[in-house]
Amino acid sequence: MPDQDQLNDFLEALEEVGSPAKNLALREALGWEEPLYEEVKAELVAKGIVKRGQGRSDTLFLAYAEPVVQQATQAKAPRKGKASANGITKDKSLESWIWDAACSIRGAKDAPKYKDYILPLIFTKRLCDVFDDELNRIAAEVGSRQKAFQLVAADHKLVRFYLPLVPDDPEQPVWSVIRMLADKIGEGVTTQMRAIARENPLLQGIIDRVDFNATTHGQRDLEDDRLSNLIEAISTKRLGLGDVEADIIGKSYEYLIRKFAEGSGQSAGEFYTPPEVGSIMSKVLQPGPGMEIYDPCCGSGGLLVKCEIAMEESVRGSNGAAIAPLKLFGQEYVPETWAMANMNMIIHDLEGQIEIGDTFKKPWFKNSAGKLRTFDRVVANPMWNQDMFTEADYDSDEFDRFPPGAGFPGKSSADWGWVQHMHASLNASGRAAVVLDTGAASRGSGNAGTNKEKIVRQWFVEHDLIENVLYLPENLFYNTTAPGIVLFLNKAKPEERKGKVFLVNASQVFEKGDPKNFIPDAGIQRIAGTLIGWQEEEKLSRIVDHAELKKNDFNISPSRYIHTSDAESYRPIAVIVEELKVIEAEARETDKALKVILEKLGV
Repeated sequence: MPDQDQLNDFLEALEEVGSPAKNLALREALGWEEPLYEEVKAELVAKGIVKRGQGRSDTLFLAYAEPVVQQATQAKAPRKGKASANGITKDKSLESWIWDAACSIRGAKDAPKYKDYILPLIFTKRLCDVFDDELNRIAAEVGSRQKAFQLVAADHKLVRFYLPLVPDDPEQPVWSVIRMLADKIGEGVTTQMRAIARENPLLQGIIDRVDFNATTHGQRDLEDDRLSNLIEAISTKRLGLGDVEADIIGKSYEYLIRKFAEGSGQSAGEFYTPPEVGSIMSKVLQPGPGMEIYDPCCGSGGLLVKCEIAMEESVRGSNGAAIAPLKLFGQEYVPETWAMANMNMIIHDLEGQIEIGDTFKKPWFKNSAGKLRTFDRVVANPMWNQDMFTEADYDSDEFDRFPPGAGFPGKSSADWGWVQHMHASLNASGRAAVVLDTGAASRGSGNAGTNKEKIVRQWFVEHDLIENVLYLPENLFYNTTAPGIVLFLNKAKPEERKGKVFLVNASQVFEKGDPKNFIPDAGIQRIAGTLIGWQEEEKLSRIVDHAELKKNDFNISPSRYIHTSDAESYRPIAVIVEELKVIEAEARETDKALKVILEKLGV
């Protein structure tokens, strides 16, 4: 078993060599024999602090970043800024701490199953610590925390969120009310969460929807001893205003959501979009201060957050003036995911209006005339190939979302139905970015018969609404290995871009990761810059005019026009399988319709 010094030496060497690092280079830097090197490496991999490169890659890389100061308690402290292998350490990242806390229930394998317990508790810890900061500020003016408690109890407007948690000793942290629960812990936590929600309408349905005392067939879903472990793990780090900035805890919260996505399989697509995809979308859309941004199926709110970050980065340091934040709007169908999105907004210190409901059938955001409200920018990653919407759903629409010539794209996939909703949600100069299944760019093109999805795609091309199409690398998304595309709409294309579409095939711009591939920072900048500037580059991008698109039967997939290698290329199996499913579904619908006709004819 490696000792603590060996673990720390390994991590220091990994940072000095550079992460990711080749095993041979790292072993030579340490001067260790192979057996010791492999033993220490295995221990750190098992702890989740170091990761191996995927497949046959001979590399290692650090799993965490973002150092946050925390008191160390080990015999040999690592040098400032270095990673450490020992529990909560001086410079251990907030991301790694927050994941360790999540794993305290049943380990990393089962942590995603408990996300609906973990996320509200960490969120509440942030609320408690910020409330403490506000109490201390008031106490400095009035003389004591006891008086500060009395003042905020009388006037809740003195703080952003009033928490009705009062420790017996007013000098103790507010979180101690939860931490000191010793009996009926699940019942006690639920009671306190509901009390907080009652005092704060903005939090109702968000932190009080989970029953920490719930049972299934007489057995507790989360036993008190494991809940106690989680509370204690969360208690080891302070999350107040002076301890961690909103953007850092926001990134760590999204990191936790990503870790849950890794273990959630197919359901991950309901609440998570890979951050690099969101970064590209938000950079290309170029949101400006004060703009209104909308996500009709917002999941955990990650794409909205990315737009705010992109806006702030674009104007940072421009003139020193105050920056008007974006006005963020979203709708989400799944109640647990809706709660997640609201917590994400608040923990990033953003003002967002996230509503719950079925956007497709009952869009929430309307104007004073009862029509669909329009926005400056729209972003979305709807669930691909939804087949629950019928032609009647489109025909009965009251919001003019599905125009003549477009409309119903076929029951087997609502991808272009979502695109039509997003187009209808744009103002006269609005722009949108939406992640779609790869097949949405090409299904039906080249077929002898008519295809409803192709007809809708043709309508968007002929109305000159498509500005860019980005073909993504494979194996980025947690619910599929298919690559996906990003479709960019612009209702006010510049004159020089009219009659054309810019295509980017970024299928080779990625690095291997575990468990998923990822687009590195340099790749994000390259792709976004190429899309913004319409920069043609061999084997990456090209401008295609509408005449060529028409010649190819309105196939807008970049892989059709841009070949990334000289050798013969093959389409991903996952893409072919998905398209076969759609074709089979269409065939079944056609058979049903034909059967009805034949029955009416008495055949």
